[in-house]
Amino acid sequence: QVQLVESGGGSVQGGGSLRLSCAASGYTYSRSCMGWFRQAPGKEREGVATIDSDGSPHYADSAKGRFTISKDNAKNTLYLQMDSLKPEDTATYYCAAGVYRTSCVSGYNALSELWYNYWGPGTQVTVSS
Repeated sequence: QVQLVESGGGSVQGGGSLRLSCAASGYTYSRSCMGWFRQAPGKEREGVATIDSDGSPHYADSAKGRFTISKDNAKNTLYLQMDSLKPEDTATYYCAAGVYRTSCVSGYNALSELWYNYWGPGTQVTVSS
């Protein structure tokens, strides 16, 4: 049974940092693509950062230069280091897995949700000004 569990969310002042983690189980983690998505109140869910099974990262423009996605295959854990946080980063952050897909890139869209078939319950991030 595939399971994804996020942790590390919380409240932080603008300019601060948080590190999200996603513990995965129930599938071959190293052979799957992973991603972080977020949804703010009243807005659609959007891709933040994704990573292919070979470690190739992809970022939303809003995340470039501030967020870093990484994974530890030995620990079956995905990370999102978020620095220089802004109030507009406030959202529920979700971890997702494209199980047994080496890449979840869809055409030219590296942040598409199309190939993600498992999702975590989410963790709240609140950034105050």
